[in-house]
Amino acid sequence: MDESPIQARITPRLIESLYTEAMVLADEARAYFDDNGRSERSELDPFVRVGFACESLKVTTRIMHIVAWLLTQRAIESGEIEPGAAKRPERRLGRAGESDSEIFPKLPPAAQRLIGSSIDLYNRVRRLDEEGVQDAPPSSPARALMGRLERDFIWQRS
Repeated sequence: MDESPIQARITPRLIESLYTEAMVLADEARAYFDDNGRSERSELDPFVRVGFACESLKVTTRIMHIVAWLLTQRAIESGEIEPGAAKRPERRLGRAGESDSEIFPKLPPAAQRLIGSSIDLYNRVRRLDEEGVQDAPPSSPARALMGRLERDFIWQRS
């Protein structure tokens, strides 16, 4: 019996689902760090306040790397980019900084939730990126056409 883990195939539906999740998280992070979190930030010690600002930038960086990677996957599915090009370093998921384990517990719960959500989403996309590089499917015009049709169908339903 094959003991290897089941690998997710990167499909247009998966790409759109992750893209939607990333954009919702980006909107939540913007609303919190720009508006709602200001009063919580002002109550923090000066050192933790700086950490709060750094963590907000890390959340943004993670989300932007995720969105860029997902847009690349969308371009591959639509045939705009050759599947083999996904293995090139500039097409891979960008590296995002780790959160500060000493600052994290001192942050407000809402900030912790957003940071945790961005780390979770980044790690899921990172696993897909790593699996895709190991097992990139051969270039197939039929697969590219199916990807475009599925993506267009999803966009029309939205």
